[in-house]
Formats: sequence, C-alpha cells, structure tokens
Amino acid sequence: MPPAAPKAGRKEKSDVRELVRTNDVVLVSAIGALLDGANIQHLVLDQNMSIVEGSLGMLPRRIMVHEDDNREARQLLTDAGLAHELRADD
Repeated sequence: MPPAAPKAGRKEKSDVRELVRTNDVVLVSAIGALLDGANIQHLVLDQNMSIVEGSLGMLPRRIMVHEDDNREARQLLTDAGLAHELRADD
C-alpha cells in the first residue's frame, strides 16, 4: 500500500513519537489497521529484528506516529480499548 499524502499544514521537520511498544505481532497488526483506517501515518520500528534475535519475539516492535498525529492516534487507541498499551506521553 502506498504511503498516504502528507497532511496539509504539517511541519517541515519530521518528529515522531512512540505510541506503543509490544512483542505481540497481532496487536501491532491491529493497531496498524486502526491507524490506517483513520488515515494516520505510522511506522513500525524493529519489525525485522527477528533476523538478529533468531525469531524468538523477544525484541518489542515500536509503533511511531508523527507528533502532529499523536493526540488523535492516542484517542483512537483509547476509544478502541487499548489505552493500557500506550506508552507514557512525555
């Protein structure tokens, strides 16, 4: 799927915020689907680290969103009953 077009008025600098950190690949997929459905761009980091770790699933994946979308993404996950999965919002 091609990346969505940047939202109008977005800052030039790309600052991202960590939304969720988990070892649960099903949860990563579900959150990705929620964010896609809301047209919130996101990035999953450490997804391919299983090559290094030997596919044990010990290294968590991190879901990142642009800081401009952070509040909306956090509210989306809270509304979906996933507030307990959110990282602290510094």
